[in-house]
Amino acid sequence: MTPRTSGLKRALSAAIQVRSYSAPTERTIPAAKQKYVPTTGSYPKGFLVGTSHAGVKASNTSNDDITMVVSERPCTAGGVFTKNIFKAAPVQVSRRSLKQMANEGFRGVIVNSGCANAVTGKLGFEHAMMMARETDQCFGDVPSDEVPPRTLIMSTGVIGQRLPIDRITAAIPKAHEALGSSHEHWLNAAKAICTTDTFPKLLSWTFRLPSHPDTEYSIAGMTKGAGMIHPNMATLLGIICTDAKIAPSAINSILRHATNRTFNCISIDGDTSTNDSVTLFANGAAAPEGIPPLNLPPNLKRPPPAKTAVPPSNPGRDDPPSQDAQAFTDVLSSFMTDLAKLVVRDGEGATKFVTIRVRSAVSYFVAKRVAVSIARSALVKTALYGKDANWGRILCAIGYAPGIMHDVGLPLRLSSEEKDVPLVSPARTSVSFVPADGSEELKLVVCGEPEAVDEERAKQILEMEDLEVLVRLDDGPVLEGEERNAQNEAVVWTCDFSHEYVTINGDYRT
Repeated sequence: MTPRTSGLKRALSAAIQVRSYSAPTERTIPAAKQKYVPTTGSYPKGFLVGTSHAGVKASNTSNDDITMVVSERPCTAGGVFTKNIFKAAPVQVSRRSLKQMANEGFRGVIVNSGCANAVTGKLGFEHAMMMARETDQCFGDVPSDEVPPRTLIMSTGVIGQRLPIDRITAAIPKAHEALGSSHEHWLNAAKAICTTDTFPKLLSWTFRLPSHPDTEYSIAGMTKGAGMIHPNMATLLGIICTDAKIAPSAINSILRHATNRTFNCISIDGDTSTNDSVTLFANGAAAPEGIPPLNLPPNLKRPPPAKTAVPPSNPGRDDPPSQDAQAFTDVLSSFMTDLAKLVVRDGEGATKFVTIRVRSAVSYFVAKRVAVSIARSALVKTALYGKDANWGRILCAIGYAPGIMHDVGLPLRLSSEEKDVPLVSPARTSVSFVPADGSEELKLVVCGEPEAVDEERAKQILEMEDLEVLVRLDDGPVLEGEERNAQNEAVVWTCDFSHEYVTINGDYRT
């Protein structure tokens, strides 16, 4: 190959890899993503947000990278964090503070983007504490080793690098000075926590509770994440605030329940980060005088094998406090579902939003294992990007799902309803594409038998931005003497893999 030919090939390769989906350094939002950015909002009473610039990442010379979200009064707080063994320093500090303070008396959270402060040893832990203490001092608190910080901490960015802590602590008072409650304040805060995100992810809703329907409450939330996303509670952060009143003893369980069916049901690349954190703050600022705090609905002991992300009301408890708690749990689950979907829609290099819907007669957990396995498959995701109806890759991902494929080296504890029954039968498995336009589903496999697929129609479906893959694990007629249980449905949201994903992550650190 001549030097001239080699140079032309390199130039062509560089041109092909132009980042058409990744976030520009000036944080301009791509035209296709503008529709996901709210232009107004209804934000919870008594919460303030502010941002400032610290220049955590050397290449960031102007964009705000410090975010402060606080309550004007001490509030109840809950948190759900990564299960990654190498938990980042801010995760460790925040978990400890929540436990020591029994989930009450918190001011809010301080966030930096540009550096994860993960795998940074004792000094990283000290830096996280310094961020929390500096924020506490903005509200007149005197630092003391005897009292845990009243501020939670989040960091996001490159793993294994230390924070420029002096620049951060100098910027925290500036974020405090910039506090406000307008839509612009909230939107700027959502922007300041972004890394490779192409748009800020911000939502706000209003809702009412059954026992006092004349009172209007608000809930607002922001999240960041576009890569390293496969939460198991990527670099995923979520901050949710409400002016409802929640009991400190209940807030963690309510948040964990909602997380299991929302943020724990999304996957971009199958990587669980060291920094995953989702927090919920409740200050009760909109609650009428004398209204008791929302307590734990009795059905949150364990996520039920339901057909939807929102659990059913419990018929055994119909007193007003229980009704209110259930209503709020439903609102939170629905709200967090929409917030989590925004993360998938911003997947690094993603061109498609894919819903994986799996139905099983055995249990919800069987359906969830299968859905997650399909969502994590690089071969499935690349086929979807290439508009290739290669359903064999979907069947393959079902067949090797943990707990479905027997693995003596990785034994899995099965639930009582899963023991002594075939979890997946090839002769009962059906797979379809469900078009986003509401037209008839395209059947690919029916009861283990391949269909004569209309490739042209398959390509038309795969041209759409939104797509659903529907898997039935117990299809076909009921056999004589067989008992068919009620169907359990698990839903996982994912995206495709494009060339752009490799481009973004190939040079993320450098």
